Amino acid sequence: MNTTIGIRHEDKYLMERRVAIIPQHAKKLIEEQGLEILVEDSPKRIFKNEEFVKAGAKVVHDLSPAKVILGVKEMPIDFFEQDKTYMFFSHVIKGQSYNMPMLKKMMEKKVTLIEYEKVVDEMGRRLIFFGRFAGLAGMINSLWSLGQRLKLQGIETPFTSIKQSHTYNSLDEAIEVISEVGQKIIEQGLPSEISPLTIGFTGYGNVSNGAQEIAALLPIKEVSPKELLALSKKKDLPCNVLYKVVFKESDLSKHKRSNEEFDLADYYGHPENYVSDFEQYIPHLSILMNCMYWDDRYPRIVTKDYLENLYKQTNPKLKVIGDVTCDPGGSIECLHKGTFIEDPVFVYNPFTREPVMGFEGTGLLIMGVDILPSELPRESSMAFSNALFRYIKAIATADYSANFEALDLPNPIKKAVILHKGELTPDYQYISKYL
Repeated sequence: MNTTIGIRHEDKYLMERRVAIIPQHAKKLIEEQGLEILVEDSPKRIFKNEEFVKAGAKVVHDLSPAKVILGVKEMPIDFFEQDKTYMFFSHVIKGQSYNMPMLKKMMEKKVTLIEYEKVVDEMGRRLIFFGRFAGLAGMINSLWSLGQRLKLQGIETPFTSIKQSHTYNSLDEAIEVISEVGQKIIEQGLPSEISPLTIGFTGYGNVSNGAQEIAALLPIKEVSPKELLALSKKKDLPCNVLYKVVFKESDLSKHKRSNEEFDLADYYGHPENYVSDFEQYIPHLSILMNCMYWDDRYPRIVTKDYLENLYKQTNPKLKVIGDVTCDPGGSIECLHKGTFIEDPVFVYNPFTREPVMGFEGTGLLIMGVDILPSELPRESSMAFSNALFRYIKAIATADYSANFEALDLPNPIKKAVILHKGELTPDYQYISKYL
């Protein structure tokens, strides 16, 4: 029975500082559950090597002795070893072309792959996730982006005192600053040029809820999509109130046949029968927080063609899109790629259809950081580790040489096994068409 697990150093991104298991939980796994934990040396991980050593783990330069290795983001193709088990966010379940070479190599090496994203309960709800922290950091960054963009346009607002998420020492510090901004808005109001300031959220899951937590620190009032359309017709709205609207599937899409009512089950079962109905709301939003799940079966909500038509107007209300979903060329078509924490925003020119990194330029500001939870690395790692902890011993000690049917893992973990001994498991056979 295997009792050794490895914790990998994250190297996909310069600013990736998260870890799947924190020292506090490593200590419990070692002392209470009899596991040996090898931690790959890392100069940047938010929890230092010394903290793991103090917990009883061994800091090493080579994880070869570990048969089960945990990480956060994708691992290099040359990292995988024969017959081992790896658990990380592999980003292969949509058939992502950029990760198919990695998947092929894992198949060649006959490894077992467990995907965090597919660890779900009997209702299909994710059990191990960073989503809330993506929403928290995404909203902080989007408010910061709005302040910087408006300042360049000669409009001073309290948002200029907000900084990018990763520059704060803690989430609590960011919350304190944004709460102070909310108080300033209550006392001083916002400039007439941007009032009423409106924030739209797509989705209502962990990511969206995280973003809404930050927005709730401001003097904000929730309205329905229909009420949003009526706001622009109202006069004498207070300048010290912001408005938010949460868009559900029925607000985003409509059936191709105009006489058909929206049916959620049909939408998920036959998305090809639906088209976007979202464009009617875009001119009424100041910030769009895109926080929903999306894949290419579903209609896009913001297209390049639409933005070109919108920007033929003199001064569109929409200033910032915080694309937390971060599907390049996806639901927000003009997101050409996920951005880096150290270079997080670009201005998309709807006429040239080209992005320019930074805050300056003609067009729409996009914040599309690909690893938003790593902007709050300590808090996000703690929450993630807390959710993962209960499964670690079973993952570490399972006999992966057994047939898949006989593989003894907790049901949520077994559902998340993409590859077993290099073979796609029954639920994931569909990925073969992307290889």
